Amino acid sequence: MPQVKHYGVFLFKKEITSAQIENCFAEMHGMVGKIPGLIDMCHGPYDSSEGLNDEFTHGFIMTFESPEARDTYLPHPIHEQVKEVVVPCLERVIVFDFNVE
Repeated sequence: MPQVKHYGVFLFKKEITSAQIENCFAEMHGMVGKIPGLIDMCHGPYDSSEGLNDEFTHGFIMTFESPEARDTYLPHPIHEQVKEVVVPCLERVIVFDFNVE
């Protein structure tokens, strides 16, 4: 069964502080080990001279053990709580999933 890579890019609102950004990602990391099938998560600020980030400043990648685990995560109450912290801080967001064998 394929794993799912769930990745996204964020553009935080201008008034959001670095401490608030750190808190957003801490909340997201806190889901690992609490939501079944969410294997890991990594994140970081944009860091390339290529300049193709379309103003997005930060990115993350989550790995789910299966498409079903990802589908369980999406409406999970813990994920909904984290969204209440993160989403109000965002100007723009893109999320994209793909399967890997």
